Formats: sequence, structure tokens, C-alpha cells
Amino acid sequence: MRTIYYCFPDGRHKALTMSYDDGNIADRRLVEIFNTHGVKGTFHLNAGLLDTGDRVSSSEVKNLYTGHEVAAHAYTHPTLERCPSEQVVLQLMEDRKALERLVGYPVRGLSYPNGSHNRRIRDILPHVGIDYSRVVESTKSFSIPDDLYQWRPTCHHNHDLMPLARAFVNQSKPAYLILMYVWGHSFEFDRQNNWDLIEEFCEFIGGRPDIWYATNIEIVDYLDTLKRLKFSAAGDLVYNPSVAPAWISVDGEVMEIKGGSCISI
Repeated sequence: MRTIYYCFPDGRHKALTMSYDDGNIADRRLVEIFNTHGVKGTFHLNAGLLDTGDRVSSSEVKNLYTGHEVAAHAYTHPTLERCPSEQVVLQLMEDRKALERLVGYPVRGLSYPNGSHNRRIRDILPHVGIDYSRVVESTKSFSIPDDLYQWRPTCHHNHDLMPLARAFVNQSKPAYLILMYVWGHSFEFDRQNNWDLIEEFCEFIGGRPDIWYATNIEIVDYLDTLKRLKFSAAGDLVYNPSVAPAWISVDGEVMEIKGGSCISI
């Protein structure tokens, strides 16, 4: 019997994603660092707070975050567990609508404001067009999420970032798909005067051919594509009903299954 493994795009088994909240003006510097090193991230914005204080302006959102993902963070950043369900729906839908007008694509991701969520909140999300949401509790591991509405990151950037990055890069065993997920707030780099930390991290981890650099939603969509693959009972055929391609390995040989195709394996 052959061994069939799911792969990330182009047969990789490692992926990196970043996640930053609040839309502070320090995002400008952070995006520049990401772009320099080919790192991709998701930026969770409160549409109702744009153009105020030290937040980015609504007019710059589309260009600033090009190549990255803009996701929701609730319209005015309330603690959702304290809000009635009607208010939760309003906060999320108004945030989505306003952000979508700025970026020109459906906004489908969320990070919980103040890390606040419970089963009632999570049950609402699929009905308001949210496909995933990040929490703040870290795993200190590189696991693939099994609950996308309680997506736990690997670490906050202030907590063991470089030791974890080195462990991730040095992980050569292809038996698992592994994901490093880093989160934070860009204003923390100004507050703690540690921009050198994220610059060191991105220089170290960026530009590696064995890592897939992706936004949160790209990972969500790709995992869905893998989940939808249909294998024959004999394990000698695979059909990809999705439009997007998928990759698998069969006894160590990487294979691409183009969207809509059925191939022998």
C-alpha cells in the first residue's frame, strides 16, 4: 500500500503566516518589512476607527495592504462576549461591509477584539460570512488548526519568536504539515523599541524555497481544497472538484492535481 500525504503548494510541508490587529500606523513600516522579505500577513482592522488617532486612513487601506489580507476585527473593537447577539451581528457585518468597499474583495476572516469569544459568538460567525477567527492563546507549536473559529497561533512576536523560528526552519521531517503562525500589534514595536526583532525574524525566515508564505485566508482556502479531494477506493485515482490546484505526495513523489482534473496516482 502506498503512502499518500497532503502537501502545501508545490509539494512543501511548511507554511508561515502572520496576523496583526488594529490597523495602527506602524503597519506601514511592518508591511514594508514583510514585502522586503516575501513574508505575507493578515491585518485585522476596525473600520469604524480608521482615520482616527493613530490608525491608518481609509484612503490608504487598499494600497497599503496589497499582497496581504485585510480581515475584520469588529467595527469599533468591542468586547464581544459582553454584547447581545444583535450587536455582535451588527459589529461584524458593518465592519465587513466597510472594509469590502475599501479593498474590493469579500472580507472573510476575523480576530476577536480583546480576545473575547465564547460558543455563542462562534456559532454566529458562519452566518455572517466569517470563515475563521484567531484567538490570542498560543500553542508554541506548528500544528494545523482543527477548529478554525478558535485558531490558536504559534506565538506572539514577543514570546520566543526566534527560538521557535529556528526550530521551524530546522524541522526537516516531512511526515507532518507544519504551520508557524505569529501574531501581535505593530504599535508594540514602537512601544517596546524592538523593531529589530521583527526585522531579524523576517530576514531569517523569508525567501526560503521550502516555506509557503501565505495569508490566513489563503491557508483556510487551501486546506478546504485538500479536504475536498476525492480518492478512489483503490487509492489509484484522485479527483479535484475545486477550481484551485492541490498537491499531494505519493511515496515521496510530489503530484499536482489541477482544478477539475482526475489523475492516476
